[in-house]
Amino acid sequence: MRPIGFSTGALALSDFSLAVDWLIARNVRTVELSALRMAELAPLLNAIPNLNLGTFDHIGVHAPSSFTADQEPEVVSLLLRHVPKAWPIVLHPDTIHDFSLWNPFGSQLAIENMDRRKPIGRTVEELEPIFNQLPLASLTFDIGHARQCDTTMTEAYRILTRYSDRIAWMHLSEVNTLSHHEPLSYAAIWAFAEVADLIPESTPVILESRVPAESISGEIEKAQIALTPVSLHTKTA
Repeated sequence: MRPIGFSTGALALSDFSLAVDWLIARNVRTVELSALRMAELAPLLNAIPNLNLGTFDHIGVHAPSSFTADQEPEVVSLLLRHVPKAWPIVLHPDTIHDFSLWNPFGSQLAIENMDRRKPIGRTVEELEPIFNQLPLASLTFDIGHARQCDTTMTEAYRILTRYSDRIAWMHLSEVNTLSHHEPLSYAAIWAFAEVADLIPESTPVILESRVPAESISGEIEKAQIALTPVSLHTKTA
C-alpha cells in the first residue's frame, strides 16, 4: 500500500494543528506541513516541537510559494534551523533568487514541477537548468501540475523517466484550468493511472485536494485507485 496523506494547507489552510489532528483521527500516517504564505512559516516551524507528529511515518514541509530576495535568507535560515534533516522541504523553483543559499540543503530540498501559470519548472527542459544549479536536490513530482500542462500525460511520462532517480515526494490532486486544487475526478484518476507504474511504490504521496474532514478517507481511497497502473485496472475489471 502506497503511503498517502494530506497537505495541512489543503485541509485547514493555516490551522496546521487542526489538520494534523484530523489526520491522526483517521490513522493517516503521511503529512505535509504547509506554510504557503510567508507569514505562516515562522509560526509553523516554531510549533513543530509541540505538534503531535509521533504517529506519522512520513513528514515533509512546504516552503512559502512567494517571498522577496530580501526575505530569502530568512526563509533559508528558518528552514535550516527548524526542519529535521529527514524531512523533505518542498520548494517552488520560481521562488529562488539566489541558488547558492539553497545548496546546503542537498537532497533534502525537493524542487516541485510547476503548473502552467509559472514561467519555469513545468517541463523536463525547464527543470534541467534548476537541477544544474542544485545538483543534489530531489524532486517533488506534482502529477496534477504535469497533467494540467499536458493532458496527454506525455510530459508527466518525460519527467518521471528523466528524473526517476530524484523523486522523493509527490503531490496529487485535480488541478483545474485556474490552477486550483480540487477533489479527484474520474478523468484525473484514469489519466494518473496511465503513468502510475513509473512512480516508485515507496514514494510518499501528498494529496492537495481541498476536501472537508469527512472526505479525507474517501479521497485517499480514490488516490490509491489513481496510483494503480492501468494494466492492473484492466486485469481486475
